[in-house]
Amino acid sequence: MNPEALSSPAEPRVLSPAHLWARAGLYLELTKPRITFMVLVTAAAGFVLAHGAAASGAGGSLPLGLLFHVLAGTGLVAASGSALNMVVEREHDGRMRRTASRPLPAGKLDPDRALAFGVALGVAGLVWLALAVNLLTAVLGAATLAAYVFVYTPMKRVSSLATVVGAAPGAMPPVMGWAAYTGELGPGAWALFGILFFWQLPHFLAIAWMYRADYARAGFPMLPVVEPDGGSTARQAVLWAAALVPLSLLPVALGLAGPVYAVGAVALGLGYLAASVTFGRERTAPAAKRLLLVSVAYLPGVLGALLADRLIG
Repeated sequence: MNPEALSSPAEPRVLSPAHLWARAGLYLELTKPRITFMVLVTAAAGFVLAHGAAASGAGGSLPLGLLFHVLAGTGLVAASGSALNMVVEREHDGRMRRTASRPLPAGKLDPDRALAFGVALGVAGLVWLALAVNLLTAVLGAATLAAYVFVYTPMKRVSSLATVVGAAPGAMPPVMGWAAYTGELGPGAWALFGILFFWQLPHFLAIAWMYRADYARAGFPMLPVVEPDGGSTARQAVLWAAALVPLSLLPVALGLAGPVYAVGAVALGLGYLAASVTFGRERTAPAAKRLLLVSVAYLPGVLGALLADRLIG
């Protein structure tokens, strides 16, 4: 052994830019970027619709500075929920083929550091909303985060009703956007909440059907797992999609949207319902995938129709 090696201090470990970039990518993956992006889109929709309702007949430009703060704080809270969800479910994710490669079950990140990361994101987001937006939006963000992490996430291992429970925090971002602009909760906010709530159920059921073997392996009692023939899954997908069609017209009934939105919402809703009915009849993986794709197209479509209606009107 070289005596100099014993006496010389260990050289500090130098992390290469490539290594740092890879680590940053792992932490980014914890935030589920696609879900966080959709949260931002729906929060912005609530904000813009609230502005349109308040400025109707009075003019006024959209306060982009306030919108930035809303999206920044809401995005941090959403990213926190996703990260904490991954921390709690890391063992179950490791049993599922589609999630086994995530950073925590794959052993690429330390769970304690991931937990600290998720908590830091949540605290930062809630403080940002409280200081830069308003207290109501921060309270709604805290309630949404708590419901997602402490109610929905553990309930997934207990009951198939977790799907319905989880749709509530998933429908809160547009309510937060509305509250950020108005400082209160009006009927328009709850109309958006209802649309997102009902939209999520066929969407979730399609995913549950496609990956029912994975969910069974992980011990999640999703509806297609506890009832393998898919009868209840099919009926619920059709019923939620059918109820969404009239519910999506609430913005028109409240005077928040006009005929352009009405036509778009009905057309999109009927397409979503048709895909749900097809899935209900066939109960196959391809039919579930088609329903999932239609559901993914529905939400930006209906929000786009709302925006188009405001611009044209």
